[in-house]
Amino acid sequence: MGANVALRARRGGGTWARRLWIAGLAAGAGAALIGARRFEMAGPTHVVLAYNELGMHCMQEDFSEMMILPPFNTLRAQVIDRTHGSPEIVTEGVTVRYILPDNTRSADKCNFWTYDLALLGVDLPADVGLGGKGMAGTMSLSPERDWQAVGIPVTPIEDSGRENPYPLALVSVDQNGAVVAQTQAVVPVSWEMSCNICHDDPNVSTATDILMDHDRLHGTNLVNAKPVFCASCHADPAVGSPGQPGIPYLSTAMHGAHASRMASANLENECYACHPGFRTSCQRDIHSANSLSCNDCHVGGMTGLGDPGRTPWADVPSCGSCHTRAGFEFEEPGKLFRTSRGHGKLMCMTCHNSPHAITPTSTPADNLQAMAAQGHPGVINTCTVCHQTTPDDPFPHRLTE
Repeated sequence: MGANVALRARRGGGTWARRLWIAGLAAGAGAALIGARRFEMAGPTHVVLAYNELGMHCMQEDFSEMMILPPFNTLRAQVIDRTHGSPEIVTEGVTVRYILPDNTRSADKCNFWTYDLALLGVDLPADVGLGGKGMAGTMSLSPERDWQAVGIPVTPIEDSGRENPYPLALVSVDQNGAVVAQTQAVVPVSWEMSCNICHDDPNVSTATDILMDHDRLHGTNLVNAKPVFCASCHADPAVGSPGQPGIPYLSTAMHGAHASRMASANLENECYACHPGFRTSCQRDIHSANSLSCNDCHVGGMTGLGDPGRTPWADVPSCGSCHTRAGFEFEEPGKLFRTSRGHGKLMCMTCHNSPHAITPTSTPADNLQAMAAQGHPGVINTCTVCHQTTPDDPFPHRLTE
């Protein structure tokens, strides 16, 4: 694992519990250490498993000139009742709460709240994100029957000032005034977008260099309209922005425009010129460990991603295009991994974790939940995490209605 993690299990008095002590856990490349944290994974009645909607959320450190992406993370969790003959997904009668113990504020770490009105026409309270959620609060039930906190405005800087792209959220489930289950899950965020590799005019900022290039190539006047929100013109499904008619998606424009220019950058991974990154390792999961590159899944590379016929965040790689096994489903028909359900109507991410962070990962923080739940990293594949006893029937890796 490469981390100083001590996992202890206690089984006695009819209880089912695991206690996790994290002592100086190395959070990953370029990150600071996470302080000691202790929690009770589960009691005899419930278990909660949490995950982030994206393997890594990108944001900026400075919003004074332009904004590509705001601070906006979505934390999700699924609660399982273990007291019946078969586990049941909990959708009522509980309160699901989240908190980032080492990252409780954001407004003093970036200037988003100074420019939110100019960029988006909204004046948000400090430390509140575009989804109305703060750095702690309650999670709401989604149509997929998991619990969500949409748009947590977390930054990669802990309250202590240390950089950590893999901050941990503590998720707790309360029932009748008592905590019946807890877990820890990474809420990944990075502002390691290395646009300065190419946009490096020494006389202006990187953002101004980008806007000047756009003005020169497309006849706009963005440099005199700062701060500029890119998705106000270029539609971006990732943030729900419809853009302007006749203008390509932001992803289409960015990938299409840069595809022919990246060869001169001479990078081992051209994706990390914009996506986090050489230090952050956005792609850090089991696929990366098996020597798969970004382009192995994102077929066609930057040229393919820049195809005007593609809808970003809707037309993305399918697990079933590589994974095949008789009787198995790897997504629901017509759905993506991050929106699909499988075994017992669980979200696929409940057992496998987030896209780009499918466990086991190279970042120890992402492996903590599986370690706490079942004593080993990787996919949640120990039946008694949810079942009281191991079932006799075969495991159905598909949606079972």
